[in-house]
Amino acid sequence: MTQESARDRNSRAVAARIIERWLRTDLFPDRLIAPGTEDRAFVVEVVYGVVKRLRTLQWVVDRFAERSPEVNVLAPLLVGLYQVLLMDTVQDYAAVNETVEAVRSAGLSHAAGFVNGVLRRTLRERESILCELNRQNIAVAESHPDFLVKRWISCFGEERTAALCKWNNGRARATVAFNPLKTDGVSFATSLQDGGVAAEPHAHAPERFLTLPAGTRIPPLPGFAAGHFSVQDPSTFVAVRLLDPQPGDIVLDACASPGGKTVLIAEQMQDTGTVIAMDLYRDRLGILEQNITRMDLCSVKPREGNAASEEDVRNACPDDLFDRILLDVPCSNTGVLRRRPDARWRVNEEKLGQLTKIQRMLLESVSIFLKPGGTMVYSTCSLEREENEKQIDGWLARNDGFEITASAALFPPDSRTDGVYAAALKRLK
Repeated sequence: MTQESARDRNSRAVAARIIERWLRTDLFPDRLIAPGTEDRAFVVEVVYGVVKRLRTLQWVVDRFAERSPEVNVLAPLLVGLYQVLLMDTVQDYAAVNETVEAVRSAGLSHAAGFVNGVLRRTLRERESILCELNRQNIAVAESHPDFLVKRWISCFGEERTAALCKWNNGRARATVAFNPLKTDGVSFATSLQDGGVAAEPHAHAPERFLTLPAGTRIPPLPGFAAGHFSVQDPSTFVAVRLLDPQPGDIVLDACASPGGKTVLIAEQMQDTGTVIAMDLYRDRLGILEQNITRMDLCSVKPREGNAASEEDVRNACPDDLFDRILLDVPCSNTGVLRRRPDARWRVNEEKLGQLTKIQRMLLESVSIFLKPGGTMVYSTCSLEREENEKQIDGWLARNDGFEITASAALFPPDSRTDGVYAAALKRLK
């Protein structure tokens, strides 16, 4: 057996290589996990677990190492530490032995003793390590950057911030929304039950959304290929409710991909009228097109373009202005860190400033294409006031032809959903 094939058969080695690439490149972890990865569920669990708990695991490394090891050694060490400290579904001996073997098979035999020693010492002292970890500040104990924790404590208080960080470190379960054009809630739930899937109504939107059991594979589910449901978090419904699209409307979904809200809009319009679904990136638009095709929606018209460019919006615009516009802007993603754990390490003051500038540009660009009396909904999956309330207050102060008619925000530990903000803006003239 070649060294490469031996490495490929060790799921810890696969996870360690992905973590090493992530640490070196800061690429999105989900794009580093190949679709055909063997033992994919385990690899995804370990990779996302290490990304989420990076700061906590680094704290453990710092306890046992005089200096942090090189990245090619640190990556498998983090993989092993996550298993023995924070993953209760693996056997200790397998976690240690196979992680050490992954180090050797990567040509790092000189580091195998170090990794083995740290992992075995961690096992021996596991209870005391976990107790001491619980005494650390929120940022270390719950593995978040100081930047976010300080902001959140100032905004939400320490207790709610701790709850938010714990929520972010939990496992996200898939939720689905049935398509009312093709089925109803009772029939859909019954079809899942008949297929052996015990789905539960989601507490935030039980009339439309169901939570699937952990580990459920989506494509084999009854009705998937026929477009009976879409996979999305109940928080997506907040902006669509405020938008309140009606049959026959002409609607712009300005930053549409991957298309979850686009689907909900078209369904609410009974697939009549027109939904212009614009996105800047061709590859992301391809994902939206796949979703629209599967859901069999005829009213949606995908368009490639930059919503911050008036020219691009004008080219996508029909002869008349839009009755309604959904502006789901690029943001810091601090409301979806449970599903996008790497985003917590990307946020800083500079990035936040860049994002708020882009958001202002988008507001200025698309708002001129809204009919008088029409509704524009601005939405984010952020918890940061600069991107939410302050952004809208500032924009309204500069645009007296609009007024805010409603707004909503979801705080994840309370709603058990992703965190979102949405504001409905009416054009007066």
